[in-house]
Amino acid sequence: MKYLLLINAGELDLQDTPVGCEPEDWMRFDKEITDAGVVVASESLADLVTATRVQVANDGKRTVTDGPFAETREVLGGFYVIDVPDLDVALDWAARCPGSRGGGSVVVRPVAEFPGA
Repeated sequence: MKYLLLINAGELDLQDTPVGCEPEDWMRFDKEITDAGVVVASESLADLVTATRVQVANDGKRTVTDGPFAETREVLGGFYVIDVPDLDVALDWAARCPGSRGGGSVVVRPVAEFPGA
């Protein structure tokens, strides 16, 4: 079964680096999860200031807002899509992820599968 591990950064230091998540931690985790053969896809996202939000009202009017977004406390940093036997295994990988430390979190969601798709 496929699961999305959605990585939300926790507290940031003065260099906008998540506290408790050194580059070496990420490299080690990425190697471990890739070597385990469970990664379907993964990406790290560019800085929050590069984000653009699009909203479309019921009347069809489009509103475009450049980031960062002050009302957002969580900073989406990246994701992994993994293929593992069950939710317990997905939760184990999420707990190993450096993004789950330093006030960060990893949201685990099953990927929907549609017949015939």
